[in-house]
Amino acid sequence: MLETDRSREIMDDARSLQREAVRLLEQGDIRDAAEKAWCATLRATNALILARTGEEPQRTPATARMLDDLTSMDARVGSLVGRYYSRQTSLHGDCFYLGLPPTRHTERRIRETADYIVDAEMLAGMVGDSR
Repeated sequence: MLETDRSREIMDDARSLQREAVRLLEQGDIRDAAEKAWCATLRATNALILARTGEEPQRTPATARMLDDLTSMDARVGSLVGRYYSRQTSLHGDCFYLGLPPTRHTERRIRETADYIVDAEMLAGMVGDSR
């Protein structure tokens, strides 16, 4: 693993964004909560990729490609792929950008982003579970 100060910084940012997502959700602002949870997912994924490859994705398409590449190298990373794309589609695309009414799964996806972060952190070889 190539954990660096930068990968730790990005993972900490993911955790901060997730806390903000839950706060917004509890205030009833589900649209902004969804976007914060998506951003937390993206940041945690970028931290994982940086820790495993030494390269930080600069744009979301690069993150997706590099996550897929990383899965080819380590099948355990595959546990994140479906969760990553479901958050991209439902939280970022449908809820935030399109403003579609949240589904019964939206709140669950927002809250379970904390689990995604923990899993990404473990796959990155970072110690700690500060859910």
